[in-house]
Amino acid sequence: MREGRRVWRGERGVVAAGARLYEAAQGAVGDHGRAVEAVRAALKPIHDAAVARELDAIPVARLQDVTEGRLRLGYVEKNGFGTVGRVLDAGPYRLRQIPGVGQRTADQMLAAARRLAEAVHDVVAVHIDVDRPTPDTTALVTALHVLVEAGPDARRAVDRATALAERLGPLLADAKPAAGRLGMLLAGREKRDRALAAVDGLRTLTDEAVDAGLPGLFAQASVDLLRGPSADDGGVAAWVDFELRSAEYYSLLAEISGRLPDAAAAEGFLPEGIAERVRDQRLDDTHRRVSLRGYQAFGARFALAQRKVILGDEMGLGKTIQAIAVLAHLAAQGRSHFLVVCPASVLVNWTREIEARSALRVLVLHGPDRNDAFADWKGRGGVGVTTYEALRGFPAPAGGEVGLIVVDEAHAVKNPQAKRSQAVALWAERCERALFMTGTPMENRVAEFRNLVRMLDTGVADTLGGPGGQGTPVGSVAFRKAVAPVYLRRNQDDVLTELPSLQRTDEWEEPSASDEEAYREAVSAGNFMAMRRAGYLRPEKSAKLERLREIVREAGESGQKTVVFSYFRDVLSMVRDELAADPALGDRVPVFGPLDGGVPAARRQGIVDDFAAVPGPAVLLAQIQAAGVGLNMQAASVVILCEPQIKPTIEHQAVARAHRMGQVRPVRVHRLLTTGGVDERLVAMLEKKDRLFDAYARRSAVAEADPDAVDVSDTELARLIVEEEQARLGVAEATGQGAG
Repeated sequence: MREGRRVWRGERGVVAAGARLYEAAQGAVGDHGRAVEAVRAALKPIHDAAVARELDAIPVARLQDVTEGRLRLGYVEKNGFGTVGRVLDAGPYRLRQIPGVGQRTADQMLAAARRLAEAVHDVVAVHIDVDRPTPDTTALVTALHVLVEAGPDARRAVDRATALAERLGPLLADAKPAAGRLGMLLAGREKRDRALAAVDGLRTLTDEAVDAGLPGLFAQASVDLLRGPSADDGGVAAWVDFELRSAEYYSLLAEISGRLPDAAAAEGFLPEGIAERVRDQRLDDTHRRVSLRGYQAFGARFALAQRKVILGDEMGLGKTIQAIAVLAHLAAQGRSHFLVVCPASVLVNWTREIEARSALRVLVLHGPDRNDAFADWKGRGGVGVTTYEALRGFPAPAGGEVGLIVVDEAHAVKNPQAKRSQAVALWAERCERALFMTGTPMENRVAEFRNLVRMLDTGVADTLGGPGGQGTPVGSVAFRKAVAPVYLRRNQDDVLTELPSLQRTDEWEEPSASDEEAYREAVSAGNFMAMRRAGYLRPEKSAKLERLREIVREAGESGQKTVVFSYFRDVLSMVRDELAADPALGDRVPVFGPLDGGVPAARRQGIVDDFAAVPGPAVLLAQIQAAGVGLNMQAASVVILCEPQIKPTIEHQAVARAHRMGQVRPVRVHRLLTTGGVDERLVAMLEKKDRLFDAYARRSAVAEADPDAVDVSDTELARLIVEEEQARLGVAEATGQGAG
């Protein structure tokens, strides 16, 4: 009998331990639920106000669309109910007081208005104005701050707590008789057997949970989720953190509110068969320290499921984070060696991001010690980060050694004749997986995109036709379907509903007499590059420089930071000198740069960091080829393009440095142009290129032309423009210099 009591006490102990574990798990889940509900409660008045503003902007005539023209609304508008919002506010009684509006019309009108209101409610996104905080937005940012600060560890703890509680609950119910001696004595044989089996299950679960450290994990999650703001803080810490990592706040907000992007758009409009396979791909987050948005998780799964792919997401959607998610997953699956190949300008950024967003070991395989670092990486593993140039000096793996090669700004290897392209192609062939990343995979010709695809999948590349375009799928829809097995692209407008507005302004200036003279000399000399920067060659009388100063002054008065892009170093030097000499700016607006190709890669990100660290207005000067790729400039909310570029993608990349995930302010882009010359021709050409790019690189069905006819070469284009300008101005024939 004593032995039986010892068994019961042992069983009671197991049940008690299981109950404590269940309580801790439920506590973590409950604390997370309360934090989420706090966000929902803070969001509601802000969202309701946004919906009301939207409905007040919809004319009442739109109710005709909902009712297929059955309503007569003339009397309604004449009586002051000119918007859908006013109709809803009026209600049935006031509407029936309008002459000509009876019960039936009022009911139909309100039903139609409610349908519109429901649609608006589902699509309106909340934008948090960091420069004009209100009590409501402060409450929302503070509530979100709790969850963001708790971080991915708390979320993982809650997920595990949820799963564990679901298993513990039924076992505790079945094991209840074993909690006391009397319960077991009174229970029938079947109940006793079920209770003993449940005790065994509880023992196994509690032992596994203790071994995995789950009780401590749940306790820490509860502490983090219950940690509120300081009583005298007033939300300041939350606002500061929001500005630093707004992408995480908006990601949580989208998830909690359920206002996620259109599923098809988030999945890049892939064919259903491929999309389903990607959805089924598991994604391990053990070594990852950042939460993913839904479209980012899909992108990482796409790379894993399809093995060798091009991620062509538009600039600013977090391609780096998606790559890190793939690396972390593969590391959790036991893979040890990975390689990232990128331009030298973003090498530092890659190492920072991997260290901050994952638990993976990072080694820089660049510089004078790169061979020693390569040997260390080969022996011990980790993520090696190197440049295109350095890669050529490393021996390619024999096959199967490297779990993944990531190639950033992959359009840099579109030319199969280039040595860097051949080195990347060899590594991609020898690695089990390859992830090419570029927001601009088809800068000018689909043939260039085909070259990238051929490094990953010769079968898909063959469906895109040969060098002459034979067999190329005709039309953008057919083209996108053909490349779907290796290519995924999403656009900002489709998946970042919270992104602040982007306002583009073409600043057309009448050239001064001095500008005209400099331009005419450049045309006469046949110097295309001099034609492009003629508006700056005589700075003392430059119409463009005068407008640039005005824009920088306006931004400075508003406390905004400005980034100035130009293709030409000498133009940036002139801009720097002019801003430094401007008495309206003086020391009040510091100028950083120029950031150009001559600045060492390790220093480029440092210059951007220094620019961002200035508490007030500042100006960053950047050569568009050197800084338009890879560097994040969300601190700037004003962008100035000193001249139009030959390729639209160069401009898009530059603007996307500022207008990207994490930007909290509306971005204004000013492109400086002069009338009557090369700028007009380049703008018209850029618009045509943009339309063709949209048709093939984005989801579209508008272009049905041969995709190989996208463009003529830049050199040929320059020659044509020079000849046409010489004819227009009636100057001597070109010598051809500088046209390339």
